[in-house]
Amino acid sequence: MSIFVDKKNTVVVQGATGHQGVFHIGEMLRFGTKVVAGVTPGKAGEDVQGVPVFNTVRDAVDETTANTSLVLVPARFAKDAVFEALDAGIKTVVVITENIPFHDAMDFVHYAKYKQAVLIGPNCPGIASPGKTKIGILPGGIFLKGDIGVASRSGTLTYEIVNSLSERGIGQSTCVGLGGDPIIGTTFIDALDAFEKDSETKAVVLVGEIGGTAEEDAAEYITEHIQKPVFAFIAGRTAPPGKRMGHAGAIISRGKGTAESKIKAFEKAGVKLASFPTEIADLVEEYG
Repeated sequence: MSIFVDKKNTVVVQGATGHQGVFHIGEMLRFGTKVVAGVTPGKAGEDVQGVPVFNTVRDAVDETTANTSLVLVPARFAKDAVFEALDAGIKTVVVITENIPFHDAMDFVHYAKYKQAVLIGPNCPGIASPGKTKIGILPGGIFLKGDIGVASRSGTLTYEIVNSLSERGIGQSTCVGLGGDPIIGTTFIDALDAFEKDSETKAVVLVGEIGGTAEEDAAEYITEHIQKPVFAFIAGRTAPPGKRMGHAGAIISRGKGTAESKIKAFEKAGVKLASFPTEIADLVEEYG
């Protein structure tokens, strides 16, 4: 098994004919992803890497039975793109786009819940299950099929940690890039719950960062609901006090959201913590 995605996902790429769309359609096809359609208004009849392009998601779904959307459109069009996908019956939406206004994200995250769809992102690298599918911009060459689940708020740290795991021969079941914005669809808790239920996942790696309370919330959830071993790395330990760092979600207030707060919460929950990204592989290897 894997979580959220598998070989049954058939993907339509919204923003298919842009530079990013063209490149990542090719990368996903090489990974084995079933990319069946692209959407760019006014470009129907064209193709990208052999994938047919349609004017609307509805047209793409009707013609190809796509059930998953990858959103690569500019921020100002992202809300409409997500709503269009959900209204066309898409049940898994991965939103790569960054700099989406908060209110737009609030609208489409809640609409996805109303539609009972899985929404990953925004401002995320996507999701990959080695040997099954990759939906997003994650570099395919870093993955190795295995039994470690990964959920991360940071794209580049995801790549570094997954690559270090793979170099040790430690494979992954599914890797989920959650996104670094304050408002996201799939959360650490959603991923933990899914990994706990997944028979092919034996342990979980969480990659967190300063800002928000996602890690503290996850630690509480782990204490009450998770039996599998959990390992974690928290980015931002050396961030200067009071300085806003990186992602829009890296906002600290009222004693929560600091690296120290997150580390203490994870330690209390029995999570094994790494001081550096590459130490995750050491901890997982020691666990066996």
